[in-house]
Amino acid sequence: MEVRFTPEQEAQLSQIASHAGKDAQDWLKDVALRAIQETARLRAAVREGVAEADRGELIDDDQVRLWLEQQQRS
Repeated sequence: MEVRFTPEQEAQLSQIASHAGKDAQDWLKDVALRAIQETARLRAAVREGVAEADRGELIDDDQVRLWLEQQQRS
């Protein structure tokens, strides 16, 4: 698989990778693999949430609001 970048994009990638102590190709591969893993985790979490909702395991609106308020304070 090939991905093409403009010279300006390649320069940016090289600079970012250099700061990470890697060459651009290795850095990009790591980023892509992390994105794949994160997408898989997100999809699994959504599937689990849908399954919980299908089983009627829902959270009350007031509980959600309380949780959100606690998250904002921390």
